[in-house]
Amino acid sequence: MTLRERVNEDVKAAMKAREAERLGTLRLLTAALKQREVDERITLDDAGVVAVIEKMLKQRKDSIAQYEQAGRQDLADAEKREVAILSAYLPQQLSEAELAAAVAKAVADSGAKSPADMGKVMAIVKPLVAGKADMGKVSALVKARLAG
Repeated sequence: MTLRERVNEDVKAAMKAREAERLGTLRLLTAALKQREVDERITLDDAGVVAVIEKMLKQRKDSIAQYEQAGRQDLADAEKREVAILSAYLPQQLSEAELAAAVAKAVADSGAKSPADMGKVMAIVKPLVAGKADMGKVSALVKARLAG
């Protein structure tokens, strides 16, 4: 079963179980997937679905920070629940050691020597860890590796 099919099945299950919050979040995901497919005139594969989910998660995390800063914990909690629902569709996250190994391999493969070569390294490492690691964390690891 593809990731897209799994989302559609979960929408049906949430409807039957009358899980309003879960259903709302999954409908937002379904709408975002359809929008991307229509805009780009493509059919999304699992990697494309993961990319959409990652984008939605990043938006939610930014919203959580803003809500907490504004003292709106009720809205921040709602966003956190959406993050939990969406995160269930991402692949297993890489451990710190696996992530460090992937970054080290990308640095070695690209021949990068300085922080100016960060783009080359990121171009190699991004496809390897897409959906399996926070790209902000990956970027920080690459930067630290090239600076040190």
